[in-house]
Amino acid sequence: MDFDLQWLLLALPAAFALGWLASRIDLRNWKREVEASPRAYFKGLNLLLNEQQDKAIDAFIEAVQQDPGSSDLHFALGNLFRRRGEYERAVRVHQHLLGRADLPTTERDRAQHALAQDYLKAGLFDRAEAAYKALEGTAFATEARLALLNLHERSRDWKAAIEVARGLESAAVGSFSQRVAHYGCELALESDAQGDTAAAQAALQRAREAAPQSARPLILAGQRLARGGQHAEALALWTPLSTIHPEAFGIVAKDYASSAQACGQQDDALARLKVLHAKAPTSDLLDAILSLEPDAQERRRLLLQQVQGQHSLSAALSLVNEPAPAMLLTEAERSALQQALTVAAKPLRRYRCAACGFEAQQYFWQCPGCHGWDTFPPRRLEDH
Repeated sequence: MDFDLQWLLLALPAAFALGWLASRIDLRNWKREVEASPRAYFKGLNLLLNEQQDKAIDAFIEAVQQDPGSSDLHFALGNLFRRRGEYERAVRVHQHLLGRADLPTTERDRAQHALAQDYLKAGLFDRAEAAYKALEGTAFATEARLALLNLHERSRDWKAAIEVARGLESAAVGSFSQRVAHYGCELALESDAQGDTAAAQAALQRAREAAPQSARPLILAGQRLARGGQHAEALALWTPLSTIHPEAFGIVAKDYASSAQACGQQDDALARLKVLHAKAPTSDLLDAILSLEPDAQERRRLLLQQVQGQHSLSAALSLVNEPAPAMLLTEAERSALQQALTVAAKPLRRYRCAACGFEAQQYFWQCPGCHGWDTFPPRRLEDH
């Protein structure tokens, strides 16, 4: 009994010493690893904040090599590659993450989302679409659907865009009825271009059903009727538009005047246009009025009013072009004034996107610059 107790008393200090030594070794290794990885990580972060992206990438690569199991470091590196436009390297980083068997489900979904963004930025739309569809049922499902909607718009796949928009509405993300109406109008234009009038009419009808108060389907439907010689029917569509969307009516004001002339309703159309112009004078409404107004003196009065009230160079040019009872300028002077006013007025005859500032002589329902819908106010720059 004494012998056993003696050995036990000797073994306890030895075991304690060995345990203490092992813990010190493990603690040093752990401390070294913890200190080494953050140092490289924060070095990369500091370089990134100082706009030194090349050096930041090198620092993040070093951090990943020191701690290959850290998914956050991989995400930081992959996102940095994407920002730099090095999409192939970003794809490799995120594919490496997806290939790890030990990656938690949440991190795997995050890697799938990052990979889809890589493909989209690289212009690989088919791969991006597949990657976003793989996110259905995950925490990134709504973001993926919104990205798919943008993707279908860019590829002009309007039928797929309608399907995704309806899915977003079902998920209570918001109302996409206005977008769906635009998609229907785009389908109608494509069908008309292919000579399929029945499909164009059906697409336009669905657009009107999606957003009954939307201006574009009414404008497009009236233009289709006018091209087919149904001018009275076109006027019947456009007349309510002047009440529902008086500003948007300016887009079709000249077509309205032409159809009124074609079906003998000039007087009613002229009276309506003058009422609208009195409330909110614009150059488009004035052009339509001038095309219908038979009295030269009244035309000159309206033009002078526009010049004095809105300082419109377009109106000034039209006023110079109007015949006057007494010619106060020589032909050379008149020609020089016309040319100067034409050059000066041209930049002001543009429309400007309220979101990105893109300017164009033509009105766009979707901005070619930022791809936003309904971002062009239907007023030219000189009317603001």
